[in-house]
Amino acid sequence: DIPAPDVYTNPQVMAWIMDTYSILKGYSVPGVVTGKPLELGGSLGRFEATGKGVFITAQEATRHLNISMEGARVVVQGCGNVGGIAAQYFERAGAKVIAISDSKGGIYNERGLNVSTVLDCKKRYSCLITPEASGGDEITNVELLELDCDILVPSALENQITHKNASKIRPKIIAEGANGPTTPEADEILHDRGIFVVPDILANAGGVTVSYFEWVQNLQELLWNEEEISERLTRIMRRSFAEVLNISQREKVDMRTAALMLGIGRVAEAQKLRGIYP
Repeated sequence: DIPAPDVYTNPQVMAWIMDTYSILKGYSVPGVVTGKPLELGGSLGRFEATGKGVFITAQEATRHLNISMEGARVVVQGCGNVGGIAAQYFERAGAKVIAISDSKGGIYNERGLNVSTVLDCKKRYSCLITPEASGGDEITNVELLELDCDILVPSALENQITHKNASKIRPKIIAEGANGPTTPEADEILHDRGIFVVPDILANAGGVTVSYFEWVQNLQELLWNEEEISERLTRIMRRSFAEVLNISQREKVDMRTAALMLGIGRVAEAQKLRGIYP
């Protein structure tokens, strides 16, 4: 297995892991982990990959549902390297990011926030709720999830959408940037209400996809340019969305079930082909 970065890790931490493993082996093994600094075999585009993947899959969902991205109202829970990056991509595509939050609370403006200003406040003060972020009103994370919007991006922690609040959530699309932000009970409620959920296993796969690119580059001793990585990521995320959507429509199941069917089916087929020893 090749570990990738997650909560409370950064390129420096991944560099330490790679360095320690290499010392124990007696030679440099850059491909043992991903998310490393560029100077130690990291990949261009890795930092923003997860957030960009969330945006790409949400964009595909809007196309499927005939919703215009121009002027679409977007709510983002979490403003780290998933939510913050996704918010920037939504804004560039013409959507209105009307609310964004961190662990302490959020900011809301129905006319749309200036994402760069909000993220700059977060960087400078370690929180969003500051005098300089007066482009909106302060709200709680609970209130943020229940805002009327077109696209909701839960990209903070797990179990944010539960059976207690699922009936109050009002987006047309949920693109799960976090791992497991929706409980199974809430999933059923959202499905019954006709809310289109792009599940975490699909929506936030951009990061691990570019981690795979990093590993390949390490094995081949190459450094792909940012344009090449962006094109490859976009192509894979769009293809994966189409494959999951096809299964969802063919088998008449929700997108999460379809994504699991696709993934488990691939693993099962690989095991069958390998023989008796795996």
